[in-house]
Amino acid sequence: MRAAHDGDPVYERFQFLMNAPALFNAVATSVELGVFHFLADRAEATFDQIHQFTELPPHQLRVLLQAVCSTGLLTRRDGRYANSAVAQDLLASDDEDSWAHIIVGWKEVYYPAFGQMTKALRAGTNTALDTYPGDEPTLYQRLSRNPELEAVFHRAMSAFTLRSVDALVERPEFAEVRHLLDVGGGDGTTSIRLAARHPQLKSTIFDIPSVSRIADGKTTSLADRVDLLAGNMFTDNFPLGPDAVLFSHVLEIFSDEQILAMLKKAYDVLPAGGRVFLYGYNVSDDETSGIFSARLGLYFNVLASGQGMAYPAADYERWLSHVGFRDVTTVRDLPFEHGLSMGTK
Repeated sequence: MRAAHDGDPVYERFQFLMNAPALFNAVATSVELGVFHFLADRAEATFDQIHQFTELPPHQLRVLLQAVCSTGLLTRRDGRYANSAVAQDLLASDDEDSWAHIIVGWKEVYYPAFGQMTKALRAGTNTALDTYPGDEPTLYQRLSRNPELEAVFHRAMSAFTLRSVDALVERPEFAEVRHLLDVGGGDGTTSIRLAARHPQLKSTIFDIPSVSRIADGKTTSLADRVDLLAGNMFTDNFPLGPDAVLFSHVLEIFSDEQILAMLKKAYDVLPAGGRVFLYGYNVSDDETSGIFSARLGLYFNVLASGQGMAYPAADYERWLSHVGFRDVTTVRDLPFEHGLSMGTK
């Protein structure tokens, strides 16, 4: 008997979603076992060769390979396995922007928290944070107590940033910036790309001490133009001197009151004519689409901060105007549901 919804794309997506958590973890396990790397080195391999490499029990390997083949990321022909073109491109290298880093980070940090979604949303706070030692209110602060996991997290963040950041880096507005304050600049990925692209630009990365230590190891080659300032973006003053302030993947984490407070601090340290750049995810104006943005908003509320979302561009424009910025505008439809809102003092 045909299902009533056969042919309906929503029904087809429903069927995939119901199986996606298990399939995601099968792909993540294959990444951790090095299966995609192994096949990339050989173009193809038999079951026995993969068995010898992974050392998984044969039956369990059979189950794993069938699961990954069902996603299309692996193919099997005449008993030999190979990476699909997508797996070869996204998962088979250790490059900084490899999805392999992203998947491991999401597996270790993001997705375990989502089992607490009902509890967290009912409580109105990020209850999944309770699994991390400490009493700090955000995941980012508590990760400083676990340097190994913090490194995994920032490796994943950096890899995903590199997948989209060129749309920001190539904006002509940065050709006019001399000193950028990169608030919450993380491990320096964005500032490094901006400094490499725009030789006149100097950047100061402002983030918590444990993250600044991670950035310190990445910014050595540009030490004369990318420096680090450890501090707390809420309680510490922003430094004087920059002619532009960048919030990249930062404001979306917080409430509108906190966002307004940080925009006011940026406004106060900028000179007349100074610019502010807000780069990150934007949900659609009617808040009905954007799967990357949806995942991010849920992650913020369940684990990261207990608030925030991938706000629509109109919210950022309203906040910028409220603080006093003029010539407020947004560049929309950037890769991975990103937008860039800008204003001038």
